[in-house]
Amino acid sequence: MTETKRVAVVTGGASGIGAACCRRLAKSGVDVAIWDLNEELMAEVAEDVRALGQRAITSKVDVSDRAVVKAAVAKARAELGPVTIMVNSAGVHATGAITKMTDDEWNRVININLNGSFIVTQEVLDDMIAENWGRIVYISSSSTQTGSPNMAHYVASKGGVIGLTKALAVELGPKGITVNNVPPGSVDTPMLRNLEAKGGLPGGAEAIGLRNPVQRLGTPEDMAAAVAFLVSEEAGYITGHTLSANGGRYMN
Repeated sequence: MTETKRVAVVTGGASGIGAACCRRLAKSGVDVAIWDLNEELMAEVAEDVRALGQRAITSKVDVSDRAVVKAAVAKARAELGPVTIMVNSAGVHATGAITKMTDDEWNRVININLNGSFIVTQEVLDDMIAENWGRIVYISSSSTQTGSPNMAHYVASKGGVIGLTKALAVELGPKGITVNNVPPGSVDTPMLRNLEAKGGLPGGAEAIGLRNPVQRLGTPEDMAAAVAFLVSEEAGYITGHTLSANGGRYMN
């Protein structure tokens, strides 16, 4: 029996966790549509995917813009085939005291992190429903599990993603689609280093990692390994799950 060829969309795929997911999925034999705003970095990741023997395309996508998302889905379907895997890694991080947070600051984070997850999911579902098989994985955040100061908008947006995971797992399970999320802990990504440079990590990133039971920062590859399992055939009986790949920062 010929194995079904899978096609994945990875949002935020140009760097960090998203880029690692693209490479890991390619190693698993999956073709990848890479979505991001950074075209130069996307091109580099696409070359890595092709070097691993898989097809790759790139699209410049703002996940909060439905028209752009719709066009990118059509491109992926036309050039690669039906999209049955979606990894939602696109996101924006922000800090600020709740007493000083503006409506614009709040709405920007919610629009990208939560509304974007909703929009992308809606637009990729047709192929999964038609195939009676699908895998959706959101990258959430361990800050939603432990709480985190001066990040009310970010934590709320990622908490919404965990709620979305559970709601859609119930709704889409009968259609052969699983929905899960991975909340990273402190992962060594450009986003984390940017927060460190702004003074948002007292003592530095490495000190944060040492507080975890495993006593190190996570890597994008650690997160990609969790994602690769959740989108595999072997994970077909897992849905609505929060797979806490965080070095023991939060134990559930």
